[in-house]
Amino acid sequence: MSADAAKHLTACDPDWGVLIELIGPRERAAPNEREPFHALVHAVAHQQLHRRAAQAIFTRFLALFPGGPFPSPASILAVDADTLRRCGFSLPKIATIRGIAQGALAGVVPTRREADTLSDEELIARLTTLRGIGPRTVEMLMMHTLDRHDILPVGDFGVREGWRLVKGLDQQPTPKEFAIVGVPWAPYRSTAAWYLWRAVDLAKKLQ
Repeated sequence: MSADAAKHLTACDPDWGVLIELIGPRERAAPNEREPFHALVHAVAHQQLHRRAAQAIFTRFLALFPGGPFPSPASILAVDADTLRRCGFSLPKIATIRGIAQGALAGVVPTRREADTLSDEELIARLTTLRGIGPRTVEMLMMHTLDRHDILPVGDFGVREGWRLVKGLDQQPTPKEFAIVGVPWAPYRSTAAWYLWRAVDLAKKLQ
């Protein structure tokens, strides 16, 4: 898959070949077995926080539910807001996490097996009805939990910044412009996004 993706992207634009040569083969993470409910709660807990701080908060959260790998939606809803606040969650995050739990109980958040039967568009339309869940969060779920290979998160700053760096642009393309740019990269747009994130990392190292 990685070699096929690299070959396809390079055929689309020689600048891809330069970037892929600089970065090397795509590193594939071990398969993620999280349920979508778990992945959404984890994503919200980590949003807009440094990784270490987010992990500390999430560890305190999990400690509220001893005896299992991950709390059930009902278990989360049984915990009062003050207790969740003491873990380090902001009030908006508490509301979002509660909403995800309610959505899981109501069947809005699909099981992993059900999610595998839904299209990208169906998942985005369904999950963005939840408070605090935008398209980017669902796209990260599809890429990293459901391992879908053709996701291009055009609303992600880092992906668009990576493309700006690759092409030497004065400014990033808008999400709408970037969606058009990325059409030829199908069916390997998740790999394209991975390389564009790495381009940003590389630029930071070279500063």
